[in-house]
Amino acid sequence: MFKFDWKRLSVAAGLSLTLVAAGCGSSDEGSEGTSGDSNEGGESTSEEVNYGEEMNYEITGIEAGAGVVKAAQSAVKEYENLAGWEVSTSSSGAMATALGQAVENEEPIIVTGWTPHWKFAKYDLKYLEDPKEVFGGEEQIKTMVRKGLKEEKPNAYKILDQFNWTAADMEEVMLEINDGAEPAEAAKNWIENNQEAVSSWTEGTEKVDGTEVELVFVNWDSEIASTNVVAEVMKQQGFNVTITPLDNGPMWESVSEGEVTGMVAAWLPATHGDLYEQHKDNLEDLGANLEGARVGLVVPKYMEVDSIEDLKPAE
Repeated sequence: MFKFDWKRLSVAAGLSLTLVAAGCGSSDEGSEGTSGDSNEGGESTSEEVNYGEEMNYEITGIEAGAGVVKAAQSAVKEYENLAGWEVSTSSSGAMATALGQAVENEEPIIVTGWTPHWKFAKYDLKYLEDPKEVFGGEEQIKTMVRKGLKEEKPNAYKILDQFNWTAADMEEVMLEINDGAEPAEAAKNWIENNQEAVSSWTEGTEKVDGTEVELVFVNWDSEIASTNVVAEVMKQQGFNVTITPLDNGPMWESVSEGEVTGMVAAWLPATHGDLYEQHKDNLEDLGANLEGARVGLVVPKYMEVDSIEDLKPAE
């Protein structure tokens, strides 16, 4: 079993927060303004509204070790117009709750966001343009396993290697969890309705009798969804599966040190790029299980701002 017991305790509260609905606010459409001119030859609307002052020049982040938070902190340094801004850290659940409350009251908010995420289906949101490309382009979510797994547990290795789905698939599971379903229940429902995809993951494998598998994941809604789906598929194949939520660093460390089976939660090249460089020689990269992921700064569409450069420095 896994050694980081104290770290597990530290994220347990975060897990419960993440699974709570992110506010019961309305997604009523506000003014879907842009940063363009409101009058011909006139001043842009975004320049007339000082959202920063209303938000105390604060970007609402998630866990301190998350790559999207580090990128947001870099953006504060890279963009001169973000002078005096700060990135507050908490948890993905707390961020979602703050977003829901802001949308309900049609108040301004900027959050560290990523796709896939159920919030884009629940609310009318948009990414702020990032001309300096601090947040990078599209990302992949990849599967990493401990070295030697292929030889020791070939059936587990093959299922993890063949696991592949889409952002729409993931968001379907995430939405059901956000609506109140237990993660394992939502995973079972998705599996039942997507047998063709699941069969492609288990193709060429044999059922086992209680082989131990431990999967780790960072406590994000997306990774709760994917890890529960993979775990349930493996359980149906006879594996005894444990799933363990961890912070970003311990998640990578546990796989690279061979203390767990693996993870399907590696966001690359940007979000977990530094952790990948640190541990890549001590684990096996099985490639992408989801394409087209993205991270950045996200705002409700009713905010009349389109780019990070449209924000004003702290006064």
